[in-house]
Parts: sequence; structure tokens; C-alpha cells
Amino acid sequence: MQNRRDFIKKASMLMAGGVMMPRLLSSCGEAAPAKYIGLQLYSLRDDIQEKGIRPILEIVAKMGYTDLETANYNAGQFYGLAPAEFRKIVEDLGMRLSSSHLSRTLSDNRDADMAWWQTALEAHVAAGMKYMIMPMAPLMGEGATLDNVKRYGDYFSQIGLITLGASVKFGYHNHNFEFTEKIDGVPVYDLLLENTSPDHVLFENDVYWCQKGGGDPVAYMKKYPNRIKVLHIKDEEAIGASGYMNFKPIFDTAYEIGVKDWYVEVERYIGTPEQDVKQSADFLKAADYVK
Repeated sequence: MQNRRDFIKKASMLMAGGVMMPRLLSSCGEAAPAKYIGLQLYSLRDDIQEKGIRPILEIVAKMGYTDLETANYNAGQFYGLAPAEFRKIVEDLGMRLSSSHLSRTLSDNRDADMAWWQTALEAHVAAGMKYMIMPMAPLMGEGATLDNVKRYGDYFSQIGLITLGASVKFGYHNHNFEFTEKIDGVPVYDLLLENTSPDHVLFENDVYWCQKGGGDPVAYMKKYPNRIKVLHIKDEEAIGASGYMNFKPIFDTAYEIGVKDWYVEVERYIGTPEQDVKQSADFLKAADYVK
């Protein structure tokens, strides 16, 4: 059985290969797009369930997406595939796996919780992930207490300590309720930032949910430039379709504070999921403020 030192050494080598991998050529022989355009695969959840992951990945690659965030980790696999197999499929299409949403609610057995995260970490290293993101946590909405915030803050910090040893960063993704719910006048989001280790926990700011909850994503990025390191780019529908979000200052600020990774997420559709995900990519590729 490999010890922790051997695991971390192997993990670092795998991650270096994934992070430093140059953009590959697509399967049709064309050069990969110059722009970084990330996608949270949850945007195509129904299509994936109906058609399977492989044909959807081929479609996504042709749309011009370069980096992917998954939403289907389970028992050491991604979309029913072993990490190395899934990674190869994605990379052969000229894309990269860089982030994953996965979740384990804090239980009364902390040892079991951390063992679960350790197993998950090994799968994510094998897949070449840079980030492991908790998409939400219970008790952060209506009725949230400072005690619960501190308990989860400690939990997140422990997870981040484990993942950092393998050069994977752990983070938390918000919804609107972390901003609408306040404790003594302070939004839960701010309290989570204050009660997690800055060395071990980053935040993936979902700019739409932040604004929907009454927050200002630009102001938060400026206030916490060393904590908010990943973004969800989201709108009411397809990106740019509703006009609800003003993305230019968001991207300008993101580049200013050094955000390198962001992912489109479409939850509400005007057309089909595929049409709206493509429309989102086309909008961002055409935007001069997106690098």
C-alpha cells in the first residue's frame, strides 16, 4: 500500500502534466481556440443522461470550449468512467479537465468524511484536476447560525489541507442564499470567508447567484482578491441573452486579480440546452473583453 509521501509525489507529477499540458489539436486537425472558454458540464446534464458523455464531449469541443468542470463524480469515477479514461477522452478532443463539483455533507464521523475526500482526491489527481469544489453546503441559508458556519469552515479547511498536499485546490461555490442570509447583519458568504483558512480554501464565485442575492461580484473580487480564484459565468438564460449581467467589469476585475479559470453554467434555457450552451460560447468568443 502506498504511503502518503509516495502518493503526494505521484500526485504532483500527474498534476504537473495536466496543468502544463499545451492546448492540443482538435480531432479534426484544427488548432484549438486562442481564447480560454470554460464550461460546467451541468449545463448539459439532461443531454448527458440521454446520450451519454462521449457524444456530448465531442459537441462541446466543436463549440470551442477549452476547459471543463465536471458535476458527476461518484465512487472514484466521472460519468461512469475511470479517471484516466475520462481524461484521455477529453484531452484527445483538445480540451482539459480542470475542475470538479463534488460533495459530502459533514457527518458525525469526521474520520469517515476525510477518508471519503482522500479517495476522491486520488481520482481527481488521476483525472488531472486543479480544483475540487463543494457546490453548496446545508445550513448556510435560512436559519444559518455562526456555529454552523464555523463548523463548515473548519471542515472546508481540513479538506483543503488534504488536497493541497497533492497540488489540488479545494473551494466553495455559492448560491444566492449566502448573500440573502445574514448573521448580525453580516452575509453568510463573508462569514465563510472569515472562518476558512486562506491558505487552504478558495472560493468559486457564481457571479449570477451573487448578484441575485444582493451582492456585487466585482466588489467581492476586489475585497477578496486572494480568496476568489475561480468564477461561474452565468446569466438568467444563455450568456448575454437577458442583459441582466454586465460581464465586462466582471472579466476586467477577474483578470486584474489574477483569476485564470472560469466556467459557463447555463441552468435556465431559452432553446435546447445544446443551443444555449453554444450561444454562450459564441457570445464570449466575440466579446473583446474576454481573453
